[in-house]
Amino acid sequence: MSRFQVKQVAVLGAGVMGAQIAAHLVNCKVPVILFDLPENKTGAADQSGIAQRAIANLKKLKPAPLGLADEADLIEPANYAQHLERLRGCDLIIEAIAERMDWKRELYAKIAPFVAEGALLASNTSGLSIGALSDALPAQLRARFCGIHFFNPPRYMPLVELISTPATGPQVLDQLETFVTRVLGKSVVRAKDTPNFIANRIGIAGMLSTMHEAERYGLGFDVVDDLTGKRLGRASSGTFRTADVVGLDTMAHVIKTLQDTLSPATDPFYASFQTPEVLKALLELGHLGQKSKAGFFKKVGRDIYRFELASRDYVPCADGKGQKADEVYGRMLKKPAPERLKLLRNAEGPQGRFLWAILRNAFHYAALHLATIADCARDVDQAMRWGFGMQQGPFELWQEAGWLEVAQMVQADIDAGHALCRTPLPDWVFHGPVAERGGVHQPEGSWNPAEGRFQPRRELPVYGRQIFRETLLGEGATRFERAGRTVFEDADIRLWTLEQPEQAGVLIASIKSKMHAIGPGVTEGLSRAVDLAESDYQGLVLWSGDEPFSVGADLQAVMPAFLAAGVSAIDDVEAELQRVMLKLRYAQVPVVAAVRGMALGGGCELLVHCAHRVVHLESYIGLVEVGVGLIPGAGGLTYIARRAAENARASTGTDLLPFLGEGFKAAAMASVGTSALESRKLGYLLPSDTLVAHKDELLYVAIGQAQALQRAGYRPPHKSLFPVAGRSAKATILGSLLNMRDGGFISQHDFHIASLIANVLCGGEVEAGTLVNEEYLMQLERQAFCSLIEHPKTQARIMGMLQTGKPLRN
Repeated sequence: MSRFQVKQVAVLGAGVMGAQIAAHLVNCKVPVILFDLPENKTGAADQSGIAQRAIANLKKLKPAPLGLADEADLIEPANYAQHLERLRGCDLIIEAIAERMDWKRELYAKIAPFVAEGALLASNTSGLSIGALSDALPAQLRARFCGIHFFNPPRYMPLVELISTPATGPQVLDQLETFVTRVLGKSVVRAKDTPNFIANRIGIAGMLSTMHEAERYGLGFDVVDDLTGKRLGRASSGTFRTADVVGLDTMAHVIKTLQDTLSPATDPFYASFQTPEVLKALLELGHLGQKSKAGFFKKVGRDIYRFELASRDYVPCADGKGQKADEVYGRMLKKPAPERLKLLRNAEGPQGRFLWAILRNAFHYAALHLATIADCARDVDQAMRWGFGMQQGPFELWQEAGWLEVAQMVQADIDAGHALCRTPLPDWVFHGPVAERGGVHQPEGSWNPAEGRFQPRRELPVYGRQIFRETLLGEGATRFERAGRTVFEDADIRLWTLEQPEQAGVLIASIKSKMHAIGPGVTEGLSRAVDLAESDYQGLVLWSGDEPFSVGADLQAVMPAFLAAGVSAIDDVEAELQRVMLKLRYAQVPVVAAVRGMALGGGCELLVHCAHRVVHLESYIGLVEVGVGLIPGAGGLTYIARRAAENARASTGTDLLPFLGEGFKAAAMASVGTSALESRKLGYLLPSDTLVAHKDELLYVAIGQAQALQRAGYRPPHKSLFPVAGRSAKATILGSLLNMRDGGFISQHDFHIASLIANVLCGGEVEAGTLVNEEYLMQLERQAFCSLIEHPKTQARIMGMLQTGKPLRN
C-alpha cells in the first residue's frame, strides 16, 4: 500500500470549529483552504467574505487557536459558489458545518463531483449518524467517507474520534489515524456509529447527571465546580464553567441529539436527558456561555457572578470568585481510591452524597452502554481522558477502587432506587473474566463485552514512534521511570538508556526533582551526564516523560545556602551552573533537549545551550527571572547577546542594537512563548530546531536527531569572541526605561533589574564592537544576580513566589 500523503486539506464551514480546525492544520504546517457560503456583495469579485472574517477572528480568540497569530494569513479563504474546483487539489476534506442532517447532505451533493480520486471526505459532526450522512454520497465516495470528530478547542484537546460506516474502506481509518496522530498530534479513539459517539455520550450524560444531583442536593454552581474540577481529577473548569466554555447552545444541541435519537427502550437513562430548566432559561435569555460573555457565570469587572434561576438574573459569587467546597470533602478526595469511595458513599453531608451520586451514575452509565458505543473499555476511558480532561476514565477509577466491592455498592443503590435508572449492571460486571481478574483493563488488553475477551491495543506503524505510550491503570506497562538500563541515579537525576539495540547508544538524562527544578544536585547530574556521554555514547538527550521540561532554578534549595553563608554561596552555585551550561554547549557529542510543557528561567537557559532542540508544539518557553526580582543568571542573557552578534554578522548592518531589541524586551518583560512557534519567534528556538506535534513522539525523535547529528560527524561550535553593543547602546535602552519608569509603567525596582539586564546584554562599560567571550558576559550575569539576591525587594519577590506561587510586583 502506498503511503497516504496529505498535501492540502479543505475545511468546509468557517464556524467556531471549522475555523479552529483550519488554524490547527496551519499550526502543523498543513496547507488548508477554508470554505463557507458565498457572500453576494455588490461589485465584489471574491465572495469569500464569511471565510475571510472567520480567519481574521482567529487572531482574537482566547485561548489562541493559532500557535502564531500571524499565520492566520496562511489559511486560504474560499466559497462554494466560486472555488469548488480547488477541492480537486485536496487530499482530505473535513466537513464542519452546522449540525443539520439536511444541510450536510445538500452540501455533499454539491461537492461530490469535485472530490479527487483517492481523497478522503470526513464529517466533524459531534453526534449525527455517519451512516445516514454516507447515504447521500455517490457509491464510489462512500468507501472514502467517515466521521472525524475533533473536540473544542481543537488545538488543545487531544481527542479525535474516528467513526466508520459499513461502506468505509478497510484502510481509510488506518490512514486517517496515522495522519491525525503523527501530523496533528492528536490521540485517536475509534467509536461506533451511535448517537454522540463515545466521549459526548458519556460526558454529556455525566454533565446532566451532575446538574440533576446538584439540584437534588441544593448545591450552587460554584460549589459544584470546586468539587468536580481538580479535586476530582478532572478539568479545572469543573462542570458549569466547562459548559460555558463549550457553549450552552452547543451543549443543548448535543442533549437534543440524545433526546431525538434515543428512547427509554434504547437508553434506560433517557428520563435524565431532559434539558435542565436552568439551561432552558439561559438559552431563552441568549446567554450562551463564554461566546456571549454570560452563561452559568459571567464576569463583572474583576468579580464573578453566577446565574440564579429564581430571579433569572446574576448574583455575586462569594468573595467575588465563588464559594468553595467544605474542606472535609477535599481531604476525602485525597484518600486512596478504595477508601475515598467508601467515605463518599457513607457521607452524610450533601456535598459528599452528591459526589458519590455522580460517580455511581458514571459507573452505571458506562457499564450499561459499553457494548453498544465502543469496542472495549479502553476506548471509553481514553475518550474521557482526552476529550473531557479527566485524569482517569470511569472504568479506571472503578478498577482502582476495587472492582467487585464498587460494583456491589452501585448495584445496592440501583436496587434501593437511589440511581437514575433501575436497570441492573450487566452480568459481565459480576461474573466471568472481569470479576475474576478485578477489572476491565489487563496487560493483554481491555474488556470487549461484545466478544467476551480482553481486546489488545490496535497496532499501527505510527505507534512505533511512541516509545512510552499513554497507558491505563491495569495495563501493566513499564513506566519511563523504571524502563531501560540505569547507568546512574540519585534523588535528582536518572541517567539511563533504552534497551533496544538501535537506540541504546544514546544516553538519556531525566531530571527527577519537583517540577524538574534545577538545584545543585541536578547541575552535578548534568555534568556527570556529559562526561558519560562523551566517553561511552553517541549523544545525550535531556528528556522526562512528564511535564514540565523545567521551571528553572530551585529557589527553595539555594535560599538556605544564602541565609547560612551569604552571597558567596550563591556566587559559587551560579558559577557552577554556568560552567555546566557551557559544558553542554561544547560537549563532544550532540546534546539534544526534548522539550514539553514549560521551560522557564533556568529551564530555558538549559535548552538554549544544547546542540539541538526537539520541541512539542505546546511548549511554553521564556526567561522569567524578573518575576522574582532576578535576572537570568545561567547564560540566558549571554545567549541573547551572542545570537544578536551572529544575526548581525549575517546581515549587512553593523549596529548591534536592532538585533538586541527583541531579546532585551523578552527578558525584561519575562515574555513566555505561548507555543513552540511563538517561542521560536522570541528567539529561544532556532529555525533548524525540530517541532513535534505529538507529545509521546518526543523521545523517539530526539534520539533520532542525536544519532543523525553524530552520524553526520558532529563537532561542537568553536569557542570564539563576538562583538557587544557597548555603553552607547546601553544608554539608549536606559533612556527608554527612564521614560517607562517616570510614566508609571514600571516600578523603580523593575527599572533597576532591567538596567542590569541591559548592562549584561551590551557588555558593560565598553565601546561598541568590543570583542568578548561567553565567560566574560556570564561573569556580568553572576555579579548582577548576586547583587539582586541581596536586595530586600528581590527577597520579598522570592518569598512571595514561594508562599503564593504568584509574582509580587513591588
